Amino acid sequence: MKRFVFLTSIIFSILFMPFTVFGEESEEDDQEPNLAPDTQSAILIERDTGQMLFDKNAHEKLPPASMTKVMTLLLIMEALDEGKLDKDETIRVSERAASMGGSQVFLEAGEEMSVNDLLKGVAIASGNDASVALAERIAGSEKAFVEQMNKKAEALGLENTQFQNSTGLPAEDHYSTAHDMAIMAKELLKYESITDYTSIYEDYLRKGEEDELWLVNTNKLVKFYPGVDGLKTGYTNEAKYCLTATAEKNGMRMIAVVMGADTTKERNASISGMLDYAFNHYETKNLYEKGQTITTLDLLKAEDASVDVVASESISTIHRKGEDDKNVKASVSLNSDITLPINKGDQVGELIVKHNGQTLSKTPLIVDHDVNKASYLTLLKRTMQNMVK
Repeated sequence: MKRFVFLTSIIFSILFMPFTVFGEESEEDDQEPNLAPDTQSAILIERDTGQMLFDKNAHEKLPPASMTKVMTLLLIMEALDEGKLDKDETIRVSERAASMGGSQVFLEAGEEMSVNDLLKGVAIASGNDASVALAERIAGSEKAFVEQMNKKAEALGLENTQFQNSTGLPAEDHYSTAHDMAIMAKELLKYESITDYTSIYEDYLRKGEEDELWLVNTNKLVKFYPGVDGLKTGYTNEAKYCLTATAEKNGMRMIAVVMGADTTKERNASISGMLDYAFNHYETKNLYEKGQTITTLDLLKAEDASVDVVASESISTIHRKGEDDKNVKASVSLNSDITLPINKGDQVGELIVKHNGQTLSKTPLIVDHDVNKASYLTLLKRTMQNMVK
């Protein structure tokens, strides 16, 4: 009986042994790195794979302060990508947007400013007024925009996030987690041009005008940590100092989040320590680029009989430096219920990456243009061609 219990314990331990990147754990891997000691919560993930390399209370609900604007920026970038907003478009600032307190770019009620400049105001200076002005333009009101924010959080599977505003100003039942912030950042970074804004250390609004405003990035690591090009800081008395940061080095992009640091020095040191750990110990191997053709769809009843299926985002694997990254296999699974028409960006399948039979990632495969039903004339020509063969 004792022998049975002993063997059962061994089997149970093996079955539930924590998974590490590419397989077997060493004694060194068992030792949790002492990262982000001066924060309330933290997380470190690799962008392409979503692989978590470190976490500390990552699912604890906390006020995110202006890191809220990661979601605000995500909806702005989506609107730009979908053509619902244009960077050169001019927005008239409402009295409500101009009245926002906290960090701001000092917009005046009735002032007109381009989407491009307002986006700078959010990304560089964390302008609450610029955030509300863009939110009102996209959704009609900030309240309606916040509803979109919460719907997006739900769509991303973020169970511990709830927004009450687009800015991060203190509000009851306005909360998120380090984990959820990292997932939002991962989604935002699909829009690669966002770092064209978040990487700017200093710039100007109303350049050359009497009310010219000098913008300085609230994320000082953009200037002082090589490779950091975003994303968003946060601070309130309740939230303390927070930061969702991203950095790219040697083709590997990391996302690091800290919440609840007592000082900016501790916040920045924690982020720097996590990034150092990632870049010193891990490396990635790129398998496919965003937009790369993975396979084709044969659709007899479509205007285009053969349609390219592309990767929705960059696809990579991650492993410890010096470890074997062989035995990685990718397979395609296409949806069986594809109906026409198909819109650009619609998912038609997924690419599954495995290592030694264990699933590492699943990435949506999409079409990169609209696919319409074939016209009667196209179907007739296609039928005639098949008859000739």
